[in-house]
Amino acid sequence: MKKDKTISIKAKLLGTIIPVVIAIVVVLVVVAYQISAGIIEDNAANLLKTSVGSQESKIEAWINENLASFQMAKKTIEDMHADDDQIQKILDGYYNYSENYPDGLYLADSDGKILKASKSTKEENNATDSTWYKEGLTRVNMAVGTAYKNADGENVISASGILNDGSDDVRVISADMSLDRIAVIVNSFIEMDGAEALLVDKNSGMILANRDSALISKTLGESGQSALYRKIAKKISQKNYDFTTLDGNMTVFDEVNGTDWILVSYIPKSVVLSELSNLRNIMLIISLICILILCVLIERMTHVVISPVKKMTKVITAMAGGDFTVSMKVKGKDEIAVMGRSVEQFIESMKQMIKKIEEVSGKLKEQADASKNVSGEMNEAAGIQSQSMGEMNSTVDQLSISVNEIAQNATQLAGVVADTKSDSDTVENRMKETVEVSEKGREDMERVGEALGNIEVSIHNLETAVNKVGTASGEIVQIINLIGEIADETNLLSLNASIEAARAGEAGKGFAVVASEIGKLAQNSTESVANITNLIAEINRLVEDAVRQAGNSAGDISESAQLIQTAVDTFDTIFKNIQDTSHLINNVVDEINKVDEVASNVAAISEEQAASSDEILATSESMLNQAENISKNSQQVEEESDKLAISADHLADQIKQFKI
Repeated sequence: MKKDKTISIKAKLLGTIIPVVIAIVVVLVVVAYQISAGIIEDNAANLLKTSVGSQESKIEAWINENLASFQMAKKTIEDMHADDDQIQKILDGYYNYSENYPDGLYLADSDGKILKASKSTKEENNATDSTWYKEGLTRVNMAVGTAYKNADGENVISASGILNDGSDDVRVISADMSLDRIAVIVNSFIEMDGAEALLVDKNSGMILANRDSALISKTLGESGQSALYRKIAKKISQKNYDFTTLDGNMTVFDEVNGTDWILVSYIPKSVVLSELSNLRNIMLIISLICILILCVLIERMTHVVISPVKKMTKVITAMAGGDFTVSMKVKGKDEIAVMGRSVEQFIESMKQMIKKIEEVSGKLKEQADASKNVSGEMNEAAGIQSQSMGEMNSTVDQLSISVNEIAQNATQLAGVVADTKSDSDTVENRMKETVEVSEKGREDMERVGEALGNIEVSIHNLETAVNKVGTASGEIVQIINLIGEIADETNLLSLNASIEAARAGEAGKGFAVVASEIGKLAQNSTESVANITNLIAEINRLVEDAVRQAGNSAGDISESAQLIQTAVDTFDTIFKNIQDTSHLINNVVDEINKVDEVASNVAAISEEQAASSDEILATSESMLNQAENISKNSQQVEEESDKLAISADHLADQIKQFKI
């Protein structure tokens, strides 16, 4: 069988730990580089924004300074309402006044006529078509317009505005400023090394200032320009002036206040991160050195830890081959030391166990030989016992037949007695039913008597109530008679009133009508009283009939109650006689029960004897079978004893393989 190739624990640990350590170090270097790069980029962006803000402030200050000078000259002309000669003197005074606008100020009217300094070389074919004139017409105060090239090919911007000098003609005052000063500010005042800037008109896209003078006055993003300039042009067209990274350059946009200019400053990201790249290389070298040192330390540590395990592996391998003469000596208090001491204890325990098994195997062989001898003797005894049990089985079989015949006769006797007991039970049940029926009849008669008594009481109560009704009717008659007398009196008063009204003539007609109505009312009352009196008389007659009938009914119910009471007494006598008969029948049933019990006992005893004889017969047969089984088992024990002896020899041979 081919042996499997083993891999040491040390190789597994080194193969797992060293890659993990390398991965952790690499991750730390990458994370540190990314965090540092982010911090440096943020700082660079802030510095770039600060630089652009400073440049924008300088450009704005330069423009405001020039505009203030122009505005002062404009206000002077407007306040003086100067004529052309005075204006000419003012224009000559501003010629070469500042290097920012060496030609000084000039103005033009709606006819295209230009007034300028005497020494100025500025030429315009038609001033009204010029950029500065058109822009000046749109504002009162002077402001910077769009950059353009003048007739001399110089890149200039004009500050212009409407001149309100009190004349009827529309005039525009203007001054040309060279972009050279702006180019100096854009190209020179950059606070970051390696950064560049350019100034762009956001409306026209013209480049106003750039380190490469060949690009000035050209449109940003034209063909032939770099990809960075094309992306800057796209951002400006989208009016998106947020900080961003374009084509590997960190780019900042800033609008110049008071103008349509955008100052763009950018610096390559590689320049910003150049020092960080050097730091990254240094970190990688240091990390490589640390990884090598860690690998050496891990190898040494695993060697120290795994060395006892190797020794233990050799010991366990020898134990697996049956060699228990080896020993495991370890030092320390760690888990491996505890495992080594446990292996040493196991070796000692196995030595003692093998010795005991060797002793037990010898004793087992001796016992197997002894068992073989005993099983032979048991086999002979079992044969003799089997023969004896066969003879006893025949005797018990004859005894069982006799007992069964006795049990059958006793069972027939018990059946006859049981039939007699069944008839007596039927008589007893019928008598009990008769007693229950008579008892129920007696109770029903008592209930009927009680019901008649209640009816008699109710009739007496009814008679009393009817008498009260008669009395109340008499009182009502008296009241009605009184009402009739009142009606008669009222009728007389009505007649007297009618007579008096007739005597009074016209004055008594109204009273006569009232008296007539009272008379009618009295007549109606008299008739109603007569009707009520008749009704009450009829009610009294009906009440007397009801009282008479109630009295008759009460007499009849009283006689019925007496008859029922007589029937109840008769039922009591019948019930008593039935109870006496029931007691006598119960006594007869008890005597029959005793006879049945005796017969049942005799039958049960006979059946038990028959069952016992059957059990004895079955036991005898079982003992015969057991004797035969014992004989067979004895033979098997003898055979197994032979096998046990052979097994004991094999066990001894196996124990001899171990070395202790």
